[in-house]
Amino acid sequence: MSMILDRRQFLRLGAGAGVCLPGARVLPGTPVAGPSEPYGVRFADMASEAGLTDTVYYGNPEQVRYIVEANGCGVAFYDYDNDGWPDLFVLNGTRLDGVPGGIAPTNHLYRNNRDGTFSDVTAEAGLTRSGWANSVCIGDFDNDGNDDLFVTYWGQNVLYRNNGDGTFSDVTKDAGLGDLPDRWNAGATFIDFDRDGHLDLFVSNYVEVDLAKLPLPGQGNNCEWKGVPVFCGPRGMQGTKNYLYRNNGDGTFSDISEEAGIHTPNGYYGMTAIVTDVDDDGWPDIYVACDSTPSILYRNNRDGTFTDIAVEGGVAYSEDGREQAGMGLATGDYDGDGRLDIVKTLFADEMPALYRNFGNGTFADMSVAAGLHEVTQHIQWGTGLVDFDNDGWPDLFYSVGNLFPRVERFNPRYPYRGPRFLFRNLRDGTFANITDECGPGLTTPHSSRGCAFGDFDNDGDMDILVMNMNEPPSLIRADVSTGNHWLKVKLIGVRSNRTAIGARVVLNLGERQLTQEVQSQTSYYSVNDLRLHFGLGQATKADKLTVRWPSGETEQIRDIPADRLVHIEEGRGVVRTQEL
Repeated sequence: MSMILDRRQFLRLGAGAGVCLPGARVLPGTPVAGPSEPYGVRFADMASEAGLTDTVYYGNPEQVRYIVEANGCGVAFYDYDNDGWPDLFVLNGTRLDGVPGGIAPTNHLYRNNRDGTFSDVTAEAGLTRSGWANSVCIGDFDNDGNDDLFVTYWGQNVLYRNNGDGTFSDVTKDAGLGDLPDRWNAGATFIDFDRDGHLDLFVSNYVEVDLAKLPLPGQGNNCEWKGVPVFCGPRGMQGTKNYLYRNNGDGTFSDISEEAGIHTPNGYYGMTAIVTDVDDDGWPDIYVACDSTPSILYRNNRDGTFTDIAVEGGVAYSEDGREQAGMGLATGDYDGDGRLDIVKTLFADEMPALYRNFGNGTFADMSVAAGLHEVTQHIQWGTGLVDFDNDGWPDLFYSVGNLFPRVERFNPRYPYRGPRFLFRNLRDGTFANITDECGPGLTTPHSSRGCAFGDFDNDGDMDILVMNMNEPPSLIRADVSTGNHWLKVKLIGVRSNRTAIGARVVLNLGERQLTQEVQSQTSYYSVNDLRLHFGLGQATKADKLTVRWPSGETEQIRDIPADRLVHIEEGRGVVRTQEL
């Protein structure tokens, strides 16, 4: 009997047999078996000791009746006071029936005390606000040297201007972004799409929802999962449009969504949005992870308009043509070819999609070939391609958490809480699941959503901030014993936007290139430390650093010593060096 295999089945067989498949590149001088040395990183949750004890309330933890209670929110590493020590911003939700004690939950801004602890400065900063917060993005929209804050809601979004004195002002209405209370605003990112030096704003939208018209769990179509009654949606609900607001350069924004082509397509369920230059033409594109509908890849046409090329780019559907439940997004060069690849987190019974970048605006899903098919029972959310062990190869991290608290009572295969998964980069195009080897910071189960990556204690490695549903957040400190070196890069735009959103940095180590971009949103609804972090392995210097600024200008710096933070100002090169 003959057997015909589709491509995914073929890749699954190949991965199981240890076959080196097309796309899983074996680089010169790299052993196929991957690194033989121990990983050398342990993770511990330091949230309680650090003072992060406030609960993130998001829906009823026992029975979720409506979809608005389930998706959770993001977090951010955010040096709001420019002191060189990353502070933390944690979004919050609420409950339809109120919270214990009757006090409305609020987002929280935690100031870094530089000793491993944080102080809650939310009230004095002017950031107290309750509601169904979803995502956060960061960027200096008025180019005054202080990074500002934009938060999306089911309801009215908020633009906070950073006043530079530890306080913020709500400028939403004055900026022309008010009077939009009926939308379920989801992902958001600052982007200088026209390269004029002013940060524009992109906002994705999820679904049209009216609780008065929604059926209760099990009482309508798309209201059951694994034989268990669950909340309804998003399938069967009305999808929405995404929006692009042009920065007018005077503190205001104009809605140019229609003329820019952002309303095509529409009717999708948009979630996390990232800015990345997929075709390496120097103009920023936008990729939107969509839930239960095709994902969208807006190619920048360089004339103020965008075209969705997700289908021809290979990032709209699964490999067998199915719509996916896209949640989170991250970019990184996992295979060491100098191109930025993409990871997209998905629903249960799927693995994260790992898209290898061919450099011409097209991608191939290498998730099975890369070995990510080992774990599929969890819903994946926040994610990152992050070099935790500083060996020069980004590893893959993602948080998990089921949407439906009651399902595991009937089907234990789908637990509500789970670990944080870490897959080690084996340097040959594949990854190995090492979650259980790296300490309780990863293995302790939570139902998590957004996560962000940054070095909160300035010790030269990357830590993790994670949002947990109806618990305090986790602050996961990485302790690295590899002896590998590293370099951090902080960019300051001049002709470009001040935050340098959209800048690309290429670091040369001999013949190898390490590539990263400065992004305003990533992971799931979250923001990473805006200081780019490069692991250097045993190298004691970066041979060359090339910065392509959002303006299109490039500059190069050679022979930068390792284990320090360099501040690079557009047109001036290195203006400050810090040994952390």
